[in-house]
Amino acid sequence: MKQKYLIISLLIGLLFLFRPDTGQGQHTEYTDFTIAKPFTRWWWFASEIDTNDIQYQLDWIRTNEFGGVEIAWVYPAGGDSAAKRFPWLSREWAQSAAFAKRYANSIGLACDFTFGTLWPFGDSQVSPEDGTIFAGDTISKRTMRLTWEHPVRGRVINHLDRDALMRYAQRLISSLRPALNGSYSALFCDSWEVETRKLWTRGFDQEFSRRYGYDILPLMDSLYRPGFEPVFYDYMKQLSDYVLYHFYAPFTEVAHRYGAFTRVQCGGSPTDLLTAFSLVDIPETEAMLFQPSFARIPASAAILSSKPVVSAEAFTCLYGWKGWPGPGPFQKQEQIADLKLVADALFANGVNQLIWHGMPFNPKDGSNQFYASVHVGPDAHFAQELPPFNKYLERVTTFMRAGKPYTSMALYLPLEDSWMSVEYPDSLQFPWAWGTYELRYVNAPEEIRGYQPVWINQNFLFSITRDEEGNFFCGDSRITSLYIDVNYMEFESLRWIMLLAQSGLPVCLKHDLSEPGTIFSPQYQEALIALKSLPNVSADLNKVIPSPPLVEGVDLPEFWSRETTDGLYLFFANPKTRELTYPLSYGQSYTEETVVRKVTINYKGYSVSTTLNFEPYQSLLLKVNNLMEVEPVNIAFFPSTPVTGEK
Repeated sequence: MKQKYLIISLLIGLLFLFRPDTGQGQHTEYTDFTIAKPFTRWWWFASEIDTNDIQYQLDWIRTNEFGGVEIAWVYPAGGDSAAKRFPWLSREWAQSAAFAKRYANSIGLACDFTFGTLWPFGDSQVSPEDGTIFAGDTISKRTMRLTWEHPVRGRVINHLDRDALMRYAQRLISSLRPALNGSYSALFCDSWEVETRKLWTRGFDQEFSRRYGYDILPLMDSLYRPGFEPVFYDYMKQLSDYVLYHFYAPFTEVAHRYGAFTRVQCGGSPTDLLTAFSLVDIPETEAMLFQPSFARIPASAAILSSKPVVSAEAFTCLYGWKGWPGPGPFQKQEQIADLKLVADALFANGVNQLIWHGMPFNPKDGSNQFYASVHVGPDAHFAQELPPFNKYLERVTTFMRAGKPYTSMALYLPLEDSWMSVEYPDSLQFPWAWGTYELRYVNAPEEIRGYQPVWINQNFLFSITRDEEGNFFCGDSRITSLYIDVNYMEFESLRWIMLLAQSGLPVCLKHDLSEPGTIFSPQYQEALIALKSLPNVSADLNKVIPSPPLVEGVDLPEFWSRETTDGLYLFFANPKTRELTYPLSYGQSYTEETVVRKVTINYKGYSVSTTLNFEPYQSLLLKVNNLMEVEPVNIAFFPSTPVTGEK
């Protein structure tokens, strides 16, 4: 057995030896968030920023129980092409950012920065050679609109070219560097908004031919047609590596080099999402353009790579989306009870830092608003409720940072399935989301929800270790079992799982597996048969899982749990969170009912039963101490009764 482990370890080492250096280390000084208060994105419209207005808004932020801001540079208010503004990346622009950082720090606030103007990364100074290209292109044709430089259009950088990113970063950092003094700042990257069909970079076809032994370029127009799924899989696998090691990893490397850290939404990117989220310092999700349950992917990445914070851009396009200039549905009419429902759903899926989306830059009595977000400011519909609501968010966040996440079961992420499926059916597509690679609708099977499973992929399977007592670990996660409910799996994953199972790890394998892509191993079926023949491998969950779930009950509410030295904290979201889909109906949180759920909590070989009484608009936090006594923790916050209705 030891010989098998040694051989596999050597093979894996060789596989990873030729990956580009990520430059990533354990920069704990950057990622130790001490502020549990929510932040807000702060939309700076292209203008001549006045320091008095900066002070006024930051004072208001502090008074209303925020912990910090993220400055995002966007177009002139109203799209005014003639608006006077500090030139992009100019000395005056840099001074305004540095002043905001200094003043924020002086009143106890943090200050983060979006790494560019609007999104994705790019501006008018990106050369044609450094811009995004697609198969058949020689130079970039993709331009950006509504940036700080509006009406001047810029280019989106080539996200598959590390050198292009570095040249862009060097320009931005040279201007932004004074603002990085003081407290540690996050450099923020929004969700992927680069077109992915036929995405390309120079040398992609040569590298593809070396890996797979055939020419991909003549097939690029056929990739998305039925019958070409194996070719699409090969394309996605290589594309994923480019995204990981030419964009996300070097972005974090740049931040660390200049004393900052990264907070990144990898959602929507054409890559191995679980690995992508692990390459940044703070993985971030988004709601409601992504379902709250999507947060379990970045939360799992954080657990497996020992990262303490998982953030969320919260309340985006809550009631739907309308293109620029908006306004979005019910903008400036948002209701705190609806916002609380979304926040609680995020907490119950592993989030422990909220970023409001967001606050427009305004002088006192100003009227600017950003078209696609909940409106934060003195004129917000919910202004009177904002301080107590933010205190509620801070209190829950504090408990969701305590200790470490509870884990036991690992759940194999169906990444290979998604790359073999290519496109969502029309009913599940958005104008900006068409591909199954986004994993937007992936959820844990109902029979294992009570285990609070952590998603795992091939990359992290290779990282699982076994101690002398036979316990398995990966990052902050103790792995007592592995659940597999996918159709496709690569041979390397299958072989490693077989070795783990031979070493004693229980595996629930729901059905047979097939190899994805165009490269097949002659040992695949032999390995699959060997795996299925082991006594600790079965399709029947009850035959292989050695312990009951953490939480048992009928119609379980969404929950998340943290382990501390003196027990276990469990946050149970109000059952109405399970009804959340995009977009919310106005006043969707409205209820007059108290909902009751009876559950049994199984922990360290002991069990205790309790009743969850969810009063209207309330979620619950319980502490189970080391004596298995259940202690309710007071997190009550009662928002105004929401009004329902359609616009």
